[in-house]
Amino acid sequence: MNQPQTQPSRPLRKTAAFTAVASAATLLLLAACGGGGGGGGGIGIGVGVPPPAADNGRGSVVTDPPEKTASLTATQFTASLQASDQGKALLQVAGTPKCGVDLRYLEYRTIGAKNEATNATAAIMVPTGSDVACSGQRPVVLYAHGTTAAKAYNLARWTDSTQAAAGEGLMIAAMFAAQGYIVVAPNYAGYDKSTLPYHPYLDGDQQGKDMVDALTAARKTFSGIGANDAGSLFITGYSQGGYVAMAAHREMQANGKAVTASAPLSAPSAISLLTDYTYLGWPALGATLFVPLLSTSWQQQFGNVYGSASDVYEAQYASGIDTLLPSTSPGTLFSSGKLPQLALFPANATPGPVSPELSIFYGANNLIKQSFLTQAAGDIQGNPCPGNALPATAASLSTTSPLDCKPSTGFRKAAIANDLRNWVPTRPMLMCGGANDPTVNFVSTRATSGYFRAKGMPSNLLSVVDLEDSAAIDAYSTARAGFAQAKALLAQNTSGSASDKAQAVTLAYHGTLAPPFCLASARGFFQGVLAAGG
Repeated sequence: MNQPQTQPSRPLRKTAAFTAVASAATLLLLAACGGGGGGGGGIGIGVGVPPPAADNGRGSVVTDPPEKTASLTATQFTASLQASDQGKALLQVAGTPKCGVDLRYLEYRTIGAKNEATNATAAIMVPTGSDVACSGQRPVVLYAHGTTAAKAYNLARWTDSTQAAAGEGLMIAAMFAAQGYIVVAPNYAGYDKSTLPYHPYLDGDQQGKDMVDALTAARKTFSGIGANDAGSLFITGYSQGGYVAMAAHREMQANGKAVTASAPLSAPSAISLLTDYTYLGWPALGATLFVPLLSTSWQQQFGNVYGSASDVYEAQYASGIDTLLPSTSPGTLFSSGKLPQLALFPANATPGPVSPELSIFYGANNLIKQSFLTQAAGDIQGNPCPGNALPATAASLSTTSPLDCKPSTGFRKAAIANDLRNWVPTRPMLMCGGANDPTVNFVSTRATSGYFRAKGMPSNLLSVVDLEDSAAIDAYSTARAGFAQAKALLAQNTSGSASDKAQAVTLAYHGTLAPPFCLASARGFFQGVLAAGG
């Protein structure tokens, strides 16, 4: 494993082209029992037998059977992939579809951050066709999607190319459903037609429960939609979805529910580390979107992140920011001045960027007040968490008590509460990402895997894939080689200087280049677990 980086490896220049592309990149971040009535025996309400309880709690089904939104044969799916450059590239990584896909739209009941009842929706993708991989009992993939600003995000509509979820949904269908996996992919509470007026972003408890509720509800509909569940359950997701997948695995393990294996990909699982890094001078590409999502979510969860939004945000953004996301008009968030594209902190902020390349996140019309940054940085200095050292060290990455600290600020307290370095998986897990990721720092994966190992997780149960580690020779070498080729091809096809080419790779790194190769690694990992009798 490579040593943790202490500064970004890709130069980022604040040019007009950069801010335009960064705006688009941020918004497109990918960035997872009823009773019958009385029967023919004449036993019913009138003879002392109570009526069956209504199935309207967590994990109950609102729409049964789930609406069929699309149905593609393997031939049709292949043709649709071949019709676009994105599809052709995906074909090379995912392989030619073996199965057709029936796409279903499920509405189910779950809870919000305060345990309040709400609804949410999910996609169910059922493999179809005569290939042996497509019929009979099939394994289930529970998939968690990445960060999106779009309130209307709906993975059950991915066949509509105008929908925000089209790209991610296509990738998941090609990678899993078209290869014989039943897929359940929640849209999360707060999205689509969920009535929850906020999204519990990186709220580990709620997001884990939301995933379990979606799976529970989906399985209640399987018999009516041709989904033959083999009982094998794989959990995966990318970016935010990597965090949610890990939270779902933790939730299921804690409640004795069977998990075959999981693959949290590019996961901000060490979220307190990542937020501490932000305040210490290493913000993420996309931070002006992530921080409002986090503060709103954690304020709903705990109520003490701020007294008012103006405690955190500059006056031009504070009003309405706590109801801004997810948005019904995500494409105008920057152009309308609701959020800045890049300027998270003031130009002369203290502390400032840890390296010159990160100065793009400091400037005029910034989002976060210096007073809040001063408070957060002072809390980090006065109440450091042993697992969050900057720069990361071997000791901080392998400590058994990374969260042994007592922050004084509400935001950092919430980050500690939602950090996933507080359990140890007992089933196989694969973690994947890239060491140069500017959006979810790979140190999060290193710190989380280091904690698992330090707590005694057997080495044969934990696999970590760094897509940049070209020297590694293992089952994931093909994915690394494909990732390197994809980066080289993008650079080659980008006009301008070497710096322009490198910048194009940086902007596409997290949301476009890495996802298919981490997902392909996850599928190979799952197949290996199945082959080993897992």
